[in-house]
Amino acid sequence: MKKIIITTSLILVFLLLATAGCIDYITEYESDITKASYTIRYGYFINCSGDRDFELYYDCDIPDDYISTSVTYEIINGSYGHTIEDLVDNEMIRWSISDSGNHKYILGIEAEIEAQSYIVHDLNGEDALTIEEIQSLHSDKVAQYCSSQVDDGIVYVDPNNPEIKTSAEGVLAETSSGNSFVVAKNLFMWLKNNTDYAPHLINQDVQTASKTCTLGTGDCDDLSILYISLCRAVKIPARFIRGILTTYDEQKSSVYSVPHAWAEVFVGGDIGDKGWIPVECAGQGEGGGAEVHQNFGTESMGHLRLFKGSGTNESLNVSLMGPRASYYDNIIKMEQFLEISNFYVLQKNELQIDKNGHRTYI
Repeated sequence: MKKIIITTSLILVFLLLATAGCIDYITEYESDITKASYTIRYGYFINCSGDRDFELYYDCDIPDDYISTSVTYEIINGSYGHTIEDLVDNEMIRWSISDSGNHKYILGIEAEIEAQSYIVHDLNGEDALTIEEIQSLHSDKVAQYCSSQVDDGIVYVDPNNPEIKTSAEGVLAETSSGNSFVVAKNLFMWLKNNTDYAPHLINQDVQTASKTCTLGTGDCDDLSILYISLCRAVKIPARFIRGILTTYDEQKSSVYSVPHAWAEVFVGGDIGDKGWIPVECAGQGEGGGAEVHQNFGTESMGHLRLFKGSGTNESLNVSLMGPRASYYDNIIKMEQFLEISNFYVLQKNELQIDKNGHRTYI
């Protein structure tokens, strides 16, 4: 077991799932961390100055216990007063503070995490449902997770956009099977072949799916929203996941954590989390099949889930919202913090893909 003392950074370093060779396997990568434990603190520093009344509101995501993640948490400075709310299918801590004068607040969560990488072993989708079966057996999910999503009059998730719909239907037509897993995998390859990851540092607003499709570039939010739109355009339920990505730089013996976003698609069957599988839309694979091997149907130990989209406009609004304030002649400054400590490497493995399209950690 190795303990690493780290500092927090806002440099996004993507964790590559990796493997090394074996005679029975045709794809080989280097070994990487597949299990780790760490402490994480996140939230906002808020500084209020002035002599007038003000109100603060902040809904803080609680870390999600996913298939291979164990979470315990406590509230930082719970004396401010808070409630635990169920907002758009997510449990969140809500602060609603009314005060006046000069005050400093720290609002957030400290959590102990033990996380392990997850993969869908069969890349052929043998246990997945067809798109027609999903429509027949899970019409509720189609209704909930196959529509457009709008915030403040702007259509972000846009399965009805002509360019997006035509592209998705073209992929479906070229796929020899209506298997939802295979179609979703081919839509993922379309995304990788037609877009590039590129942060937009000047204007940090989330792009609409149509804008990302036209530009061919976007950050993790943008690419995830475009991929969700592609899946929904052919009636594969898909949803937005927001969280934190933690990666380890072995050469520097340091860990980096940043806010992150990815997607989930519903393929049914006894796969993933009750039929939902993760998709890392902004991952930086090594090209070709490596993008699928490393980022489709996988979730590295560094992905910590905080918010799971419910497919509604309200859910989109909540996912895009940070702290907010009502104030009168006061100055209120808000600064996000994200800190990682006590990082322990618990396990390292190699991801290997055999000639039949099966993945495993060795």
